[in-house]
Amino acid sequence: MLIELLIVILVLGVLYVAAGVKVVKQYERGVVFRFGRVQELTRGPGLTAIVPVVDRMRKVNLQIVTMPVPAQEGITRDNVTVRVDAVVYFRVEDPVRAIVNVEDYLFAVGQVAQTSLRSIIGKSDLDDLLSNRERLNQGLELMIDSPALGWGVHIDRVEIKDVSLPESMKRSIARQAEAERERRSRVISADGEFQASRRLADAAHVMADTPAALQLRLLETVVEVAAEKNSTLVLPFPVELLQFVDAAKRGTAGAAQPAEAEPEAAELAEAERAAQREAELVSAEDGEAELPRQRAAEAKPGAAEAKPEAESSESSESSESSEQSMLGIA
Repeated sequence: MLIELLIVILVLGVLYVAAGVKVVKQYERGVVFRFGRVQELTRGPGLTAIVPVVDRMRKVNLQIVTMPVPAQEGITRDNVTVRVDAVVYFRVEDPVRAIVNVEDYLFAVGQVAQTSLRSIIGKSDLDDLLSNRERLNQGLELMIDSPALGWGVHIDRVEIKDVSLPESMKRSIARQAEAERERRSRVISADGEFQASRRLADAAHVMADTPAALQLRLLETVVEVAAEKNSTLVLPFPVELLQFVDAAKRGTAGAAQPAEAEPEAAELAEAERAAQREAELVSAEDGEAELPRQRAAEAKPGAAEAKPEAESSESSESSESSEQSMLGIA
């Protein structure tokens, strides 16, 4: 009977001791409550013992927790409806505060992350959500980390994963991007044309100073065309030879024009002088012929009939003389 009692006591002692032995992993810390009062010292990794029934220990994970934030729908500052989801990386720094100050720190951090994400959406423009995410991630991290510090939780990093847009907005953004690319292509093309025109103008000045350069460029073009193995090659007339012929023509025309102009001017002057002499002779003959006619008219009344004949003969002579002068002029 006594032996059985000792065996029972021994078994109960072993069970009591076994109930007080706890194993804490390397990434965990144990928070001990003795009669409901938290102990300041936490239990480190390894084998530790507590007083059964008197003590109660809770283990806290110190690893970095990856918490996805559900997609939140909101309206941006420029009145665009978007859906944004994110992910939060955090870890527990103070196990005592994480257990004492908040009932469930995982749920608390998740709710703070959702509300902060909705607040960031309302304060930001669509362009910031699409292109300036680094600044938004930093702002979101500060908004979540402020209340989490009192819970013994440290926010390592917050990342915005995806921004979902309506289909109409996607088409508008695609058209805008296409128009922007078209504008850039036109500007680049115009800039290239401008630079090419400047280079061509410089080349034209160089070729104008040295005409042989144009002939060399022509020969180079012929070589490039001949390299494609064409069956027919048309060789243009050298430009320098055309310029030489044009200059020669201008020189001969300028030399011949004064030589032809001098005889024509001399003939015109001679014709003018001959016309003046003929006019003087005609006036003199008319004055001398009037006196005999008057005398003959007084002496012979019948002479009046012969007067028209004389006048007609004189007029015919004057017309012949004028025709001869015109022929001489011609």
